[in-house]
Amino acid sequence: MIIEGRVWKYGDDVDTDVIIPARFLTTSDPEELKVHCMEDLDYSFSSEVKPGDIIVAGKNFGCGSSREHAPIAIKASGISCIIARSFARIFFRNAVNIGLPVLQVEETVSINKGDLLMVDIARGIIDNKNNGESYRTAPLPQFINDIFQCSGLINYVANQKK
Repeated sequence: MIIEGRVWKYGDDVDTDVIIPARFLTTSDPEELKVHCMEDLDYSFSSEVKPGDIIVAGKNFGCGSSREHAPIAIKASGISCIIARSFARIFFRNAVNIGLPVLQVEETVSINKGDLLMVDIARGIIDNKNNGESYRTAPLPQFINDIFQCSGLINYVANQKK
C-alpha cells in the first residue's frame, strides 16, 4: 500500500476537541463531520484539504477524549494517513479500526506543510519528495497492515470468515 500526498503539519498534543469540536458531536455522519474537521485548530483545513493529503504531527496526536468521531472526521476529509511522533492509545486504535493508516516516526524528521510525501505503509518508509530525505516508521504488526489493506476492522473480519 503506497500513498502519495501533500502535508498538513501540526505540533504536539493535537487533541480530539480540536480535531472535531464537541459542538459537532450531535451527528456521526462522516460527510457532516468532515466539514468541521480541525476547524478550531486550522480553519482553512476543511476547505483546502484534498483527497490523499497526509497529516504530519508531533507527540501525542489524538489525545483527549476517546471519541471515534475524530478519526472518522479526518478520514472523511480525505486524509490518507497520519504520521506522528506518538499517538494517544485510543485514537490510534480507533484509527486502525476504521482503516485510517497511522504511522509513528520516532526520529526527528524534516517535513513541512505542503511537502509531497510518498509513504510505503507496509515497509514503513516515508520519502519526502521536496528534500529527498527518507524516514523509517516504527514497524506495525502484519495484522494491522492487513486491516489498513481491507479499509477497516469490519472488512478485515468479514474477509477472515471467507
